Amino acid sequence: MIDWGAFLVVALVSLVSAGLLVSVYACGLRLLAIDARPAVATVGAYACFVLCALGALFGIYLIVPALHGG
Repeated sequence: MIDWGAFLVVALVSLVSAGLLVSVYACGLRLLAIDARPAVATVGAYACFVLCALGALFGIYLIVPALHGG
């Protein structure tokens, strides 16, 4: 039997998290595309990329049971 409530939660969380990661990555790219950008824009861009990498690694951590003892 399918637990439709859990299915809906997983679908919504994956949709929102994917959209959020893509948006943060796009912000990082936008910050790098500024002509004669200040140092703070470069730091912000790399911070966006690190945030995306951490989000992707957390998703892998949740998917692979051997990583969290599940």
